[in-house]
Amino acid sequence: MEPSFEEEATDGDSLNIGAGERVSGGSRKASAKPAGKSSSRKTPARKTSRRQRGSGGGFFGPVRRMIYWCVVLGIWGAIGVGGLVIYYGSRMPSATSWAIPERPPNVKILAVDGTILANRGVTGGEALSLEEMSPYIPQAVVAIEDRRFYSHFGVDPLGLARAMVTNLTTGRMVQGGSTLTQQLAKNMFLSPERTLERKVQEVLLAFWLEQKYTKDQILTMYLNRVFFGSNAYGVEAASRRYFNKSARDVNLGEAALLAGLLKAPSRLSPARDPKAAEARAQVVLGAMREEGYISDSEIKTAMSQPPTKAKSFWSGAQYYAADMVMDQLPGMIGKVDQDLIVDTTLDLTLEKKAEETLAASLDAEGEKLNVSQAALVSVDGTGAIRAIVGGRDYATSQFDRAVKAKRQPGSAFKPFVYAAAMEIGRTPMSVRNDGPVRIGNWTPENYDQKYRGEVSLAEALANSLNTIAAQLVMEVGPQNVIKLAHRLGIESELQSNASIALGTSEVSLLELTSAYAPFMNGGFKATPHIIRRISTADGTVLYENTYDSPPRVLDPEVVSEMNQMMLGVIDHGTGKNARLKGWEAAGKSGTTQSFRDALFVGFTSNLTTGVWFGNDDGKSMKKVTGGGLPAKAWHEYMAAAHEGLSPSPIFGTAGVQPVFDQNGQPPATIGDVISGNFGGAPAGEFPDRPQGDGNQAAQFPPQGNGSGLVPPADVGQTTGATSRRTTLFDILTGG
Repeated sequence: MEPSFEEEATDGDSLNIGAGERVSGGSRKASAKPAGKSSSRKTPARKTSRRQRGSGGGFFGPVRRMIYWCVVLGIWGAIGVGGLVIYYGSRMPSATSWAIPERPPNVKILAVDGTILANRGVTGGEALSLEEMSPYIPQAVVAIEDRRFYSHFGVDPLGLARAMVTNLTTGRMVQGGSTLTQQLAKNMFLSPERTLERKVQEVLLAFWLEQKYTKDQILTMYLNRVFFGSNAYGVEAASRRYFNKSARDVNLGEAALLAGLLKAPSRLSPARDPKAAEARAQVVLGAMREEGYISDSEIKTAMSQPPTKAKSFWSGAQYYAADMVMDQLPGMIGKVDQDLIVDTTLDLTLEKKAEETLAASLDAEGEKLNVSQAALVSVDGTGAIRAIVGGRDYATSQFDRAVKAKRQPGSAFKPFVYAAAMEIGRTPMSVRNDGPVRIGNWTPENYDQKYRGEVSLAEALANSLNTIAAQLVMEVGPQNVIKLAHRLGIESELQSNASIALGTSEVSLLELTSAYAPFMNGGFKATPHIIRRISTADGTVLYENTYDSPPRVLDPEVVSEMNQMMLGVIDHGTGKNARLKGWEAAGKSGTTQSFRDALFVGFTSNLTTGVWFGNDDGKSMKKVTGGGLPAKAWHEYMAAAHEGLSPSPIFGTAGVQPVFDQNGQPPATIGDVISGNFGGAPAGEFPDRPQGDGNQAAQFPPQGNGSGLVPPADVGQTTGATSRRTTLFDILTGG
């Protein structure tokens, strides 16, 4: 039966021959299949419809293809990201070994009243809990750095997407997508380099932090470790650095400024660019209002506050004391490996007054007198440092001139010479001849190049006569003067020669001042110290000083005699500018060669204070003497330090006949001269001192290798004298 095509033609379909209907070689019979009517009509129609849709016909074709390929690419991207995470994660230590690194130890240094002087350590501040710090600080940081901090799981996809869009539209890096958790992970565990590996590890660590700690714990760790610029790590260090207050007391405007620094701590630091810091703070305030942390009225109040003024460095004389504490800590407790609290002896009120006094003196007369630097040390009778100023401005120079600089004390060293003379039987009324002196090739002269003839030792000290000091050092022996100075507290090496009488060996202001303290306290060693106690954060005491039972270093009678003579220095001698109204004060001035250094060291019954003026490069001042600028500054500081206190006499002077009368002249009776009846205090057992009229023949100690006795200096026209005359006439005429 022949095939019929009429029906197909009637339907209007064209003739189509499929591949299966084609005859190929001898397989035609095997491949031929009968087909029904419906099959021959519909199959070609379906194929044609699919081709039309696949070739882009209609709206949904391209959309479906795009969705399809997006899904494919997403799957492959996820596989790739997963592979990277697995690869870089495998390079990290096992998660079971992860732990929060210990925060670098902080040393909190306290004044005697518990006020914080400074924090020392890598961070520069102690760690505070969220409850302790101002509530504005965490609010400001969350508002500007991570608004969804309390809702995300360590990584914020929305924040990351927003940052990407912003950066693409602006064409530069404007926003970052890292959460606070990621930033904490980076700061604690990773290097700052920007690599794919570091970013992957940051994300993994952020997930771990979120699983292990609460949100508040994470925020607390972040705020106590993040860098705020100007060498300040953590909110407490930054608050004290920029506002000179604790983070507990920070107000809204200050909190906004701190939070604004996190974007670029060094560039936005108010110590570097106050305007940029304030502008960024305004942005933070706006973010806080958007998040509902503050109201419009609070913003107005914050914006009305004056801009923060921060110095370029930690500023304040108390930081000299803090540096001194840190220098001493390792020797007391070893390595600092935990948070410590150090209680000091420093009186912050006295410290500020000392700083103000020196600054005022230099501002008023420094340029005119060619003086650029000053230092001050003030100690009590135990040697506890109550105030110490190491220079004009700590922000400008952190070198401590009170502790680390050694300079010649000049005539301020003479009390040790006279005290050594008192120990071998001399008295304030012992008479010597003020005239030209020759000791070998050395011929010391008085400051005014004048000679007064016969004078008492008290008068010689009051007027700082160099010739008399030179005679005494040869009578006593330089080595014995050195021994006494070391006994009282001078630690520096001293040269054993006659010129030691004029203070030619270098010492620090701290040791010189503390060596005067035995005159104030009745003859006991006053070891200078600033640390009272060192304890851990939980209260465990690691160190406590033991300077409450000092040894005796001077006989009370010697102390009494010296104090009476040094009263005369201030009463009518070279230290008249140091007089204190209503208070007995004793001391000694000192000026070095060519006016390079000028000092005044003195004391009352409460404090011993030393003041130095000079230049770091050793340049000469314009005739500044110890009795001038230093004595005036000493007076200003000591007057403030004694304000409101009841006057009390200096040791060994109460009820004792004075060395000088009301006119500053020695007693006129022969009995006073011969007996030296002015001691008042009982003789002590240490050291032994001979009894007599104070003018007996000098017993010259061996010098050098001990091979002979050294005679006194040649005075006036006499030569070769080897002993002192002991007749009454000799006593009265200065023999």
